[in-house]
Amino acid sequence: MTQIQQNIPLRQYNTLGIHAIARFFANFTSVDELGELIENNPAKGVNPLILGGGSNILFKNNLNGLVLKNDIPGLDIVKEDANHIYVKAGAGVNWHSFVQHCLQRNWAGVENLSLIPGCVGASPMQNIGAYGVEIKEVFEELEAWHLHDKKIHVFSANDCDFGYRESVFKGKYRNQYIILNVTYRLNKKPRFNTSYGAIEQELERMGVQQLSIQAISQAVINIRTSKLPDPAKIGNAGSFFKNPSVAANVYEQLKDQFPSIVGYPNADGTIKLAAGWLIEQSGWKGYRRGDAGVHEKQALVLVNYGNATGNDIYSLSEDVMKSVHAKFGVRLEREVNVV
Repeated sequence: MTQIQQNIPLRQYNTLGIHAIARFFANFTSVDELGELIENNPAKGVNPLILGGGSNILFKNNLNGLVLKNDIPGLDIVKEDANHIYVKAGAGVNWHSFVQHCLQRNWAGVENLSLIPGCVGASPMQNIGAYGVEIKEVFEELEAWHLHDKKIHVFSANDCDFGYRESVFKGKYRNQYIILNVTYRLNKKPRFNTSYGAIEQELERMGVQQLSIQAISQAVINIRTSKLPDPAKIGNAGSFFKNPSVAANVYEQLKDQFPSIVGYPNADGTIKLAAGWLIEQSGWKGYRRGDAGVHEKQALVLVNYGNATGNDIYSLSEDVMKSVHAKFGVRLEREVNVV
């Protein structure tokens, strides 16, 4: 059995680079190991915290319970038909490595999600999305282990109740299930999605003559690396806030007052606003307070320049949210999970 360690620093396990201590810590690579660790949890009565890539978490405090690092491996074709390949990936598999695996085999559907940090297990939990694509579009099913009945449950897309950066695992089933693996339905014949953001401009700049999923992936990588800081160099969790949505009439009122406001129509008739634009217009882009700051190229990203505490980052996020609400009457919501 994997040994449970004590008083382990978590700085290397979160991309914001926050220093926090786990009272108990272990990693697991199978459901059997997970079951044993839960059975022998020294922090009785306290649900364990499950860590994947640590790219969407903010530690405000030290953790007195058990922290479990999900390292379940595996990449397997489970079935295929005339149009699709169904690939099961272990929850501990690095997300971008999974995308690269698909690109190398011409399996389409996740190319727009290139270079998103984190692991496979977080993809349905967050319903990760970028450049016009969300996980729910390629999701087939997942297996998750229930902490209380200690059984494996299978979830379909409907069971997951996907929303914008949301699922049942962040809502009604929060802290009840541990995702073991995810099966994706990938396309043998690509349906290119290049209309969102700057993808078409980047493809043109790259001189792409023949559109391919590999070209789209490279365009997304180029855009992301030009705008977003590398967590290996500057601690960050990518987009710290969700893009808020407002009613169409509210958007029109805002547009009268702020003609350059950025908005995208949602299927339900509401308008999604660009949180980064709202934050930038509120004067925060490039702001720094000690080692906590707002990134100079992308105001949606909060950064740790070295030794910021979780509370430093949290306090800054609170001030940003209050400022945006005061200026625009719009409430921002954190995308990052605060622990």
